[in-house]
Amino acid sequence: MATLSDIGLSAAINILTAIAFLLAFAVLRLQPINDRVYFPKWYLKGLRVSPTSSGMLVSKFVNLDLKSYLKFLNWMPEALRMPEPELIDHAGLDSAVYLRIYLVG
Repeated sequence: MATLSDIGLSAAINILTAIAFLLAFAVLRLQPINDRVYFPKWYLKGLRVSPTSSGMLVSKFVNLDLKSYLKFLNWMPEALRMPEPELIDHAGLDSAVYLRIYLVG
């Protein structure tokens, strides 16, 4: 039978792993080289061009704007407040269903 310290250790490991993955996602999402992975609809609609086609060599691959790293989680409240039809258009039906399940419980 698991003791309370075993459960606490397991919870701490899971929470730290979740935070590490969230931070990795947030940092990778801000890198210009990953735009086609995280924003494919923008390329299909012609709203964005590849960052590797312009700019300095380093800025084509790495985001050097430190202010953008301070606001890396701003998309979360915006996604929760977004109307469902707009969310479906922007992120897809699977995202809308996931948020509905998350919000309803």
